[in-house]
Amino acid sequence: MEVNPFLLLLLLLSILIILWLVLKLHRVHEQLVVIKAALEDINTGNLNRRVLARKGDMTKQICYDINEIAMNSQARLIQHRQAEQAYKRLMTSLSHDVKTPLASLVGYLDAIEHGLVDGKERDEYIHVASEKAYRLKDFVTALFEWVKLDAGEQIFHYELIDLNELSRNIMADWIPILENAGLNYDIEIPEMECIIRVDPNAYTRILNNLLQNVIIHSNATHVKLCITVEEQQVGISITDDGNGISTEELPHIFERMYQCDHSRSAKGNGLGLSIVKELVSAHKGTVSVESALGFKTTFTILLPKALP
Repeated sequence: MEVNPFLLLLLLLSILIILWLVLKLHRVHEQLVVIKAALEDINTGNLNRRVLARKGDMTKQICYDINEIAMNSQARLIQHRQAEQAYKRLMTSLSHDVKTPLASLVGYLDAIEHGLVDGKERDEYIHVASEKAYRLKDFVTALFEWVKLDAGEQIFHYELIDLNELSRNIMADWIPILENAGLNYDIEIPEMECIIRVDPNAYTRILNNLLQNVIIHSNATHVKLCITVEEQQVGISITDDGNGISTEELPHIFERMYQCDHSRSAKGNGLGLSIVKELVSAHKGTVSVESALGFKTTFTILLPKALP
């Protein structure tokens, strides 16, 4: 009986296709087993688990998706743990920054109430207690402001406003304060109009915090505010000739509750610069700092201009 070559070739081809499909199905089955094991592993909390796939695997996209989900979950977990640690540090700092002045305030008031001091000494105790109470009040106010900003609950009222004119008005209020603090000053604000979309109160707080930072921490004799207007952004810089900040401390000064130990004094509440960063970010801007220890410090804010 003569065999038709065409039918024989077709039969062989069919067998090869079947074998190829069997091998493919076997590979898919192996991959599904691996995927199942990986998903069970990830589900138990092992977010380091990854599924390897070959270039021609039919399940490679599923493997890539599982790996991406695991990596994203791992990143969120790390972020969550970092946030937990940050809040623990915050609570520790808060307990110290509130407990210490409060205990001191209570001590002065107890001495006054129980008649342990009188006359001029009593008046001095009242004055010190009043100062500590106001300092505590300022700290609590700054803390609530920071909490609202961090939680995204702060309401901003943006306006198209001449930033140069607004800055001049703010600095006019600061001139007597700087003079009383023994600070010489230079103010360089262009005469031209510079329309920008800002919340006037938030911008005022930004400058206030930076200038207050100079007075409280820097031991400077001179401060300079300079505004430069470019095509698409506005730069606001505040430079002092004070103690400066060490390179080790520079990366941390915008962190909440951070206070430099060596380059600047321990006054303040550690929230001012953190609030500045949050307010600048709310305006889609950036804030940076450059410093030479024992020479000068410059804070630079860049805000986008309101395009016509």
